[in-house]
Amino acid sequence: MEMFRVLEPGPFTTIQDLGRYGFQHLGIPVSGALDRFSCRVANLLVDNAENAAVLEMTFLGPKLEALSESIVAVTGAEMKLYVNGAAQALWEAFPVKAGDRIALKAATKGVRAYLAFAGGVLVPEVMGSRSTCIGGKFGGMKGRPIAAGDILEGRPTPSSPLTIRLPDEFRPRFSSEIALRAVPGPQDDYFDQGPELFFSSPFTITPQADRMGYRLAGPIIALKPGAPTSIISEPHVPGAVQVPADGRPIIVLVEQTVGGYAKIGTVISSDLDSVAQARPGDRVRFSPVDVAEAHRCYRSSQQVLNRVRSILKR
Repeated sequence: MEMFRVLEPGPFTTIQDLGRYGFQHLGIPVSGALDRFSCRVANLLVDNAENAAVLEMTFLGPKLEALSESIVAVTGAEMKLYVNGAAQALWEAFPVKAGDRIALKAATKGVRAYLAFAGGVLVPEVMGSRSTCIGGKFGGMKGRPIAAGDILEGRPTPSSPLTIRLPDEFRPRFSSEIALRAVPGPQDDYFDQGPELFFSSPFTITPQADRMGYRLAGPIIALKPGAPTSIISEPHVPGAVQVPADGRPIIVLVEQTVGGYAKIGTVISSDLDSVAQARPGDRVRFSPVDVAEAHRCYRSSQQVLNRVRSILKR
């Protein structure tokens, strides 16, 4: 069923779910929502499965016209949201009817916002996911960002007068100073003073920041004398911090499967949502943790998510 018409797409709005797994060995990246908490909550607010497809909006949101009644929620970055010109709260489910217009302005804090509507965005599944893989030109809306004139399809759902919102205590707070925890390695022994410098210095997010990864500016992380400037390409995971020959670290995200640069550390999964919301010019600092601590952080984040599920459960 036709749910929304795209009037203006925003600079980079793609259809994403929680990712495409099991094909990395074939060179197929995970893709999926970068801020997974915000994506999950957007879906929970409109009573979707957490893996339902949503719109991931970058810096500036789209303008949409509702073609059918539905329930909508927007989470993530602080973008001013309007329905028919009237301000509407983020992190809250609200009904729309045919003819209503939704507009999202530029983000003032954070980078990526997520728009979910009841039933999810219906596009064909490719390898078990509706996520857009821009590099591979598949998934989502024919492998590309949405464009003016596109029709977003979904399942018909009756609107509800019930307002459901996420309590403030669970909403992320976006800052220009970002603390990231990282497990050292697996090639931290390729660097001389590098690990100490990496974990004691601030770095700045550069404009070279996208779904592939974030390049950082700051102190040069030099290899040991005689160490190879590259390694045999090997698989890596979102959060891997690779250091090219120029010594400027890159936080790898979800659109790569292998890399040939030494990795000085790996950002823990619990902190990847913070990376997804980092803006060019923001500063990040890394602190070392071991795998056991990373697991404790993951369990803690899952406990928070479980509390959110119980609050938003209908």
